[in-house]
Amino acid sequence: MRITLIPNLTREAALRVTHRVCASLDSLGADYSFFEENKAAFDSTKASFLPPDEALAVCDAVIAVGGDGSIIHAAKYAVMHGKPILGINAGRLAYMAGLEDDELDLLPRLIDGDYTLDRRIMLKASVMDGDKCLSSDFCVNDCFITNEEKQRMSLIDVASNGRVFNSYLCDGIVVATPTGSTAYSLSAGGPIVDPELESMLLTPVCPHSLVDRSLIFGADTVITVSSAENERLCFSADGVKPQLIERGCSARIERADLTANFIRIKADSFIDIVYKKLAQRR
Repeated sequence: MRITLIPNLTREAALRVTHRVCASLDSLGADYSFFEENKAAFDSTKASFLPPDEALAVCDAVIAVGGDGSIIHAAKYAVMHGKPILGINAGRLAYMAGLEDDELDLLPRLIDGDYTLDRRIMLKASVMDGDKCLSSDFCVNDCFITNEEKQRMSLIDVASNGRVFNSYLCDGIVVATPTGSTAYSLSAGGPIVDPELESMLLTPVCPHSLVDRSLIFGADTVITVSSAENERLCFSADGVKPQLIERGCSARIERADLTANFIRIKADSFIDIVYKKLAQRR
């Protein structure tokens, strides 16, 4: 098996863990590579260094080292090349990690193909001018829509399959996958949703209301978000690449044609993982 490693080099812990991963892969006789931009950090290893597209094209699996943000970032690379991904935690909670940094002794199971795939739905978020798509992005976790002037609330219209069902006076709207239900949506008071329940979760952030709470929609629902007061909004997919939604335009969020395949080596269920991680916050 050939592995491509994508570490978060902004974290010292991730750098240390990645070197340990390299040592484990060396002992297993596995071939592995990094993006060529990582050569300075890992030149002492037995890795090859390739352009990103080539590194992802020739590998059988991707290993991401870092926290949830790093794992999601790497997952987008993996998804676009049809590769499964294993997250190794070198951050804090890392719900998406398949292994902790003290569980590298389980890596032989990856090399032997002794694992299962946890398939997660993704969302496609597009900026629309009527029926014209101006730009789009994909997300594993969530899409966040807020006022361009982030220090003030907005009155935001939300439609389901073309029908406006509510106008939220709030700081913003999170539309999440079940995977993203443990991220920003959870912090905003949303529920935790089992990823086996293919669905979309809408959570208003700081709504100025006693009754506006999260809603769960079927995975094939198309959600449209726009300003009720013709203001400019902006949205970001998985917390990156903020994009402007001009006056008169809207954000369209729907199920993507892509699926993220996360490698699971351990027998822990989603609920096991959530409660173990949440216990760290008690």
